[in-house]
Amino acid sequence: MKEENGAIRTFMSQNYLHFNAATVVDAAQGYEQHLLEGGKMLISLAGAMSTAELGISLAEMIRNDKVDIISCTGANLEEDIMNLVAHSHYKRIPNYRDLTPQDEYDLLNNKYNRVTDTCIPEEEAFRRIQSHIEKIWKDAEAKGERYFPHQYMYQLLLSGVLEEHYEIDPKNSWMLAAAEKNLPIVVPGWEDSTMGNIFASYVIKGELQACTVKSGIEYMVWLADWYAIHANGKGIGFFQIGGGIAGDFAMCVAPMLEQDLERDNLLKWRYYCQITDSTTSYGSYSGCIPNEKITWGKLDVDTPSYVIESDATIVAPLIFAWILKW
Repeated sequence: MKEENGAIRTFMSQNYLHFNAATVVDAAQGYEQHLLEGGKMLISLAGAMSTAELGISLAEMIRNDKVDIISCTGANLEEDIMNLVAHSHYKRIPNYRDLTPQDEYDLLNNKYNRVTDTCIPEEEAFRRIQSHIEKIWKDAEAKGERYFPHQYMYQLLLSGVLEEHYEIDPKNSWMLAAAEKNLPIVVPGWEDSTMGNIFASYVIKGELQACTVKSGIEYMVWLADWYAIHANGKGIGFFQIGGGIAGDFAMCVAPMLEQDLERDNLLKWRYYCQITDSTTSYGSYSGCIPNEKITWGKLDVDTPSYVIESDATIVAPLIFAWILKW
């Protein structure tokens, strides 16, 4: 029996026929086809997508096995959990364009950190997590154990110590969905995040050793092993939200394996889509067109590629809705 399309997918089929809108549908169909043919899919998350509550759709993608691995910034790793435990304390500022420097300073003094129109509450978000994750770090070090940043977050979520603080439906947390499936995640540049800063402060104070958290090089080594296992058959696709380190770190594993390790029996990335509001410009990674990636050995000549020049907070949930037949 043919599965019925949901209202969002039907609307997109009927209305998204040209220009950026048509590319949204093309990219969604390409993603869907790649999975149907047995391919794997990596999603990279840059920008404040967790604070934009991408978890509402991404968690369902994870539960339905529509994503096999995630590459994300340290901010996206932690901000989904912050939203989970401190949502009611977030402050929305629709007129953020009108704020003066003094207005911004007042927000800081009231312990609100602004991300565009949304302020994250320091005490309820950062500090609520800090005491628990500090214990997990120190317990691991006492036992001589080392883990990746996302694995510590998985331990935090699966321990249940945060459940009493949940302020959204937990089904809308992509990190919780990922933890429950033990989904592979790589987090390049984790130290550039609030939890990374907090961990560094403990190292500076002599309370923890830097090696207790596994490094970015170790993430790359792990990713190379994972990629080598799956870069055959239909291969691995790459769905990139934004640009930056979350995108390029993961994408570089293909040329590294071929050029530096001389593994010429592996496929390059076999699907590519980027959602970006960066204009094509001089030297910009986020603004370069997919063909440029061919010259770096990241994509192949026949890799299906799509660039959607739009706001990822609008477009990514639509593509996920298409794939989930919403």
